[in-house]
Amino acid sequence: MTPDATPHPERSHQRAGVLSPAIGEAAARACADHPGADGDLLSLRDVTMVFPGVVALDGVGFSLQRGEVHAVCGENGAGKSTLMKVLSGQYRPASGTVTYKGSERRFASSLEAQRAGIAMIHQELNLVPHLSVAENIYLAREPRRWGFVDRARLARDSRRCLDRLGLAVSPDAIVGQLSVAQQQMVEIAKALSLDAEVLIMDEPTSSLTGAETAQLFDVIRELRGAGVGIIYISHRLDELAQIVDRVTVLRDGRYIGTERFADTSIDEIVSRMVGRPLQDMFPPRTSLPCEDSVLSVTGLSRGTRLGPVSFELRRGEILGFAGLMGAGRTEVARAVFGADPVDSGTVRLGGDVLAIRSPIDAIRQGIAYLSEDRKGQGLAVNMSVAENVTMACMRAVSNRFGFISHAAEDAAAQRFIDELGIRTPSSRQLARLLSGGNQQKVVIAKWLFRESRVIFFDEPTRGIDVGAKFAIYQLMDALAAKGIGVVMISSELPEIMGMTDRIAVFHEGRINAVLHTRATSQEEVMHFASGSRQALAVHH
Repeated sequence: MTPDATPHPERSHQRAGVLSPAIGEAAARACADHPGADGDLLSLRDVTMVFPGVVALDGVGFSLQRGEVHAVCGENGAGKSTLMKVLSGQYRPASGTVTYKGSERRFASSLEAQRAGIAMIHQELNLVPHLSVAENIYLAREPRRWGFVDRARLARDSRRCLDRLGLAVSPDAIVGQLSVAQQQMVEIAKALSLDAEVLIMDEPTSSLTGAETAQLFDVIRELRGAGVGIIYISHRLDELAQIVDRVTVLRDGRYIGTERFADTSIDEIVSRMVGRPLQDMFPPRTSLPCEDSVLSVTGLSRGTRLGPVSFELRRGEILGFAGLMGAGRTEVARAVFGADPVDSGTVRLGGDVLAIRSPIDAIRQGIAYLSEDRKGQGLAVNMSVAENVTMACMRAVSNRFGFISHAAEDAAAQRFIDELGIRTPSSRQLARLLSGGNQQKVVIAKWLFRESRVIFFDEPTRGIDVGAKFAIYQLMDALAAKGIGVVMISSELPEIMGMTDRIAVFHEGRINAVLHTRATSQEEVMHFASGSRQALAVHH
């Protein structure tokens, strides 16, 4: 692998003609100002970044050319995000050089990098929830007229950005009222509005539907055709073949190599990421489903949007919830958990009818829910690992006077750090400083410490690398083997097919089919998910 490999010429997708005038003009000016456009637009050499006790980057090199989509791959903790923060001016490296458009640069802030033409779409949403879509897109850059914000132009310019992404959301909509997927698209629109020459995309499709992802890829091809350099980070490695020219692999903060994507394969990339051949994507199942019911839900409904929904979760099995975005999968999980109200329905746990009016009721009865938004709804990110692990059962680490014993708290956390393989310097590390996979393990540890009997996993591997995914899969299988009820909600059909025993397929707020995983196919699941097959099917 060589760091100076050139993009595959057959994948250039020259489509500059469909770009907005602003981006086309910006790219043309850039090419005119810098005649060496065939050379590197951006390059790093021997970059080292050190945090207390941790070498995050160790002599890393990287280069980006104009009109190139360059993927950066690696497990969580490999140094990808740190490298991007160096590029975008959020971090200043301990050593090494950053060269941008032929000049060595040291950006003092992300704003300085942004003004120079480097923009970043963050994996974790960086929006102001109480402001409108338009106000978020042009935050601190609002168009003005006579000293006042030009509301008409603000709405018009925002609408143009949203239309390019095919997002049917009003510029006046409040961001906090949008879905996670819609908020992600607003984050992308915000970056596009900058007319950047270098665009860094960190997990941009992690919460998008297939149609939204396809629309984004069209925009990426347009930008590439206009000479914009794009750095693309994604744990969905199957996406890379559609848009990527070159791929760089990092492992443990070190540069492993760069190669044209056309000259490598996903298996080779994964092998370099983890440092070993990855024979199987999913672990062998050790749990054996039986006929005993752990959880039974009957006639769950809310208005005309949800239900009636009925399903049964058996001891030792992993039950999958599949379906298109908005089909009702998450809504059912939240309803059982007491997070959303229902009009009717019965929930039985081990044969006992439960009265669940709030999440507190569900938690007390032994039902847990891991939200797809783990940072927003699963973790207290500015609290320690120990505090997060024990927060759902604080009485277990408190004395008879109600005071928390930090020794008991640390001991409880350390037990799960060891059992689940949570990579953290100590139980007192802040949760926000952990990788995505380790954050997910902390949330799981919280519910295990509470001794939950049923756990809903909502998009459990979203934004997690291939190695950490395997560890989460192993953990889910181990939980099922212990008799804990496991429901897995996932938008990735290979994941559903590889990890579940049965699949409840949702369509328009109802379960359209319950299929035995070993007796079905992805095609059949999609037929029921899309509604092209309506008759209820149950495979035993």
